[in-house]
Amino acid sequence: MKISKLHIYVFSLFLIGMFFGVQKGNAQEETFNETFTYEEFLGVVKKYHPLVRQADLILTTSEAKLLKARGYFDPKVTADFNKKRYKDTEYYSLFNGSFKIPTWYGVELKAAFDKNQGDYINPENYVPEDGLASFGISVPVGQGLWINKRMAEVKKGKLYQELGDYERTLAVVDAITEASAAYFDWKQQYDKAKLYETFYENAKERQEWIVKSIVLGELSPIDSVESGINLKTRRLEWEQANLKLTKSRLSLSNYIWTEDEIPLEVSEQMQPEETLKDNILSVLNINPVSEEVDLENHPKLKALSTKIAMKDVDRRLMANKLLPKLNVNYNYIATPDYIDNYNWDDYKIGASLSFPILLRKERADVKIAKAELSNAQYGLKFQMQELQNKVKAKFAELNSYQEQILMNADLVSDYQQMHNAEVRLFEMGESSIFYINTRENKLVKARVSQIELENDYFLIAAELYRTLAIL
Repeated sequence: MKISKLHIYVFSLFLIGMFFGVQKGNAQEETFNETFTYEEFLGVVKKYHPLVRQADLILTTSEAKLLKARGYFDPKVTADFNKKRYKDTEYYSLFNGSFKIPTWYGVELKAAFDKNQGDYINPENYVPEDGLASFGISVPVGQGLWINKRMAEVKKGKLYQELGDYERTLAVVDAITEASAAYFDWKQQYDKAKLYETFYENAKERQEWIVKSIVLGELSPIDSVESGINLKTRRLEWEQANLKLTKSRLSLSNYIWTEDEIPLEVSEQMQPEETLKDNILSVLNINPVSEEVDLENHPKLKALSTKIAMKDVDRRLMANKLLPKLNVNYNYIATPDYIDNYNWDDYKIGASLSFPILLRKERADVKIAKAELSNAQYGLKFQMQELQNKVKAKFAELNSYQEQILMNADLVSDYQQMHNAEVRLFEMGESSIFYINTRENKLVKARVSQIELENDYFLIAAELYRTLAIL
């Protein structure tokens, strides 16, 4: 037989198509078998999810508050110039420049320079022709010496920074817990879809076998109706499960982002971790043995303690306002040429005093500050006790669901044996399709219950993680 070039060309295309078809089939199989583990999922969430990055802004805000508070101690330069000239007469030309440095204990350092001239200036503004320089200090002897608004704001700014760190931790923990719930739901719907698919395939094979047996006269035609109802039921259950699986997959995709803030979508070929029940506690860093947890460094309690410290700063500031406002200042003055030749006789001093007689506003502010401080302290005690009891309750739930899962697994095993025995009896002619379907329905219900119990167990583990706030 003579082989033409056309035959060779067609045969070559066939080989190329077979090669790429095999490669594509292998790639699809590898993609289908790719498992997206819970630990990998959490790693992606912690690194790239917008909620976690949003939590980082809490630190940025708290740092900005501290920077703003420190701004109260920034040195300040001021300058004031006024001049009046009318009909070739210079009435006055007044210039005053100063440089102030606030310090921690309310003391303020000041350097100034005055240069005034004119025909009609106020006598108190007379200065030498070269101007007059001064260096001075202002001290609050009463109110504002040991604590003042500037000091209070800086102290609160530092506390805000600590508070921001604790609040960021709590925000990240909340984000991880919400993301975990989406992963657990995806796993639950995936397992249910696979379960219904398996029983649908079994019902399909049984239906084909029954139809063949009816043709051979071994079974009654009514058996095909019974098995057909079961087949349609399994097909409907599978379709409903696939719909829920699709929705859960899309919900899970809300938590998967890239480093460039690009959202990704979980493909249909991805599958959840099969052995999640065995390692979920280790992934969440939960010790299943010890229920005694040290809550002293819990972020929520530390945040409340920080807020109490801020309330105490406010209380001290309000209490300080009960003191009289007494400010004294001293300024050494000299012409710029003789600024180094200190003369005790050249100075300018001053003092100011103010004190409300009844102090009703100040005393009320102190009472309010003390009440808010006490309220925060009571809240801390309540939260500590509530956390301890909540941790114990979550551990109790965790242990209970572990027992329920084991008991339900025994039920699944028993129902499976009963179903297998019923199938053997049917093959021996001693049972019917009705009894097989009844046994199978109970088996399916037990298997679904097993999946749901495991999902509840996962959710309790995530809630325990949230309660412990282990980042």
